[in-house]
Amino acid sequence: MKALCYHGREDVRIDNVPDPKIEDQKDIIIKVTSTAICGSDLHLYGGLVPTMKENDILGHEFMGEVVEIGSEVNKFKKGDRVVIPFTIACGNCEYCDDDKFSLCDNSNPNAELCKENLGHSISGLFGFSHMLGGFSGGQAEYVRVPYADVGPIKVPDSLTDEQSLFLSDIFPTGYMGAENADIKPGDTVAIWGCGPVGQFAIQSAWMLGAGRVIAIDVVKERLDMAERHSNAEVIRTVDAEEVYARLMEMTDGRGPDCCIDCVGAEAHGAEGFNTDIEKSQPNALSQIFKSCKKAGNVSIPGVYVGKVDGLPMGIAMNKSLNLQMGQTHMQHYLEPLLQKVVEGKIDPSFIITHRMKLDEAPKAYDMFRNKKDKCVKVVLTP
Repeated sequence: MKALCYHGREDVRIDNVPDPKIEDQKDIIIKVTSTAICGSDLHLYGGLVPTMKENDILGHEFMGEVVEIGSEVNKFKKGDRVVIPFTIACGNCEYCDDDKFSLCDNSNPNAELCKENLGHSISGLFGFSHMLGGFSGGQAEYVRVPYADVGPIKVPDSLTDEQSLFLSDIFPTGYMGAENADIKPGDTVAIWGCGPVGQFAIQSAWMLGAGRVIAIDVVKERLDMAERHSNAEVIRTVDAEEVYARLMEMTDGRGPDCCIDCVGAEAHGAEGFNTDIEKSQPNALSQIFKSCKKAGNVSIPGVYVGKVDGLPMGIAMNKSLNLQMGQTHMQHYLEPLLQKVVEGKIDPSFIITHRMKLDEAPKAYDMFRNKKDKCVKVVLTP
């Protein structure tokens, strides 16, 4: 089959690789019908994530049709259309029982390698380095899906792939990011980063009762989308002093009630993108700590790797800020968010700006990474 494989920093290629096979009777094999490039994929593409190996298959946002089923799978039959959550969970450990699926004790076969890097093992993730399981990703023609009865959901015929695909990651991630901000009715919510996760965090903040949503970015097409599709107020700069001044002006000196970091490790600084594997830049978080109201809520769905260099933790401590963060507990959110799509409360396809074939994935990565052709979100079809 064809798959997009990692060959080093900013070097991804379509290769011919062996088709996946059932390895455990809880597995299914799906034929991928739609897959997407995520902002987190850019951390891999940029060489920021340790334990990547040459020929690793990338991609963790994907859906498709079930073509093979292990004998212990009860939830699906051949021909079912399914969305696959990017986190892999066993469904019966302490953390899964507590709906904290991204912390699953059993789904990561490389637990010791994960512990070396993170201190503890967390769940396996598709297409996201060997410390997180080394699972082949979904930017491919076929994918093996472990623990198939835990997480993947069947898509109703009434929904298109484009309406369903983003349940695999960015819609639940944006929603959990907003939920972790503990938004109260009428709160002012500020969101740093208007990429795909940021766009869904904006939509989710409204769903959770926000009174105002302020979106912060420097990319015109992202900000235009936030205004046009989500009715957000926008700040069109990432300069720290200007952002702080504007937020104080907009909130009468109080600061936003809730702040959400949808940027993560590759935040822009004065010198452009961060490309230091060991040190993530705290540009967005630094602005958040300074700008958030006293005793305000800070949510961090943006992905960080390694150490965060120069983080002003003293500001957060002295202002009594409340911090929540983590990989998305996908299995907790899939069914209720699918229902929101079915009921017409949101059409996630608004985020798509580019549709390309899987063969064009290397070009698509370059386009997305470097924000060419007003690219916000790319969907690939094998």
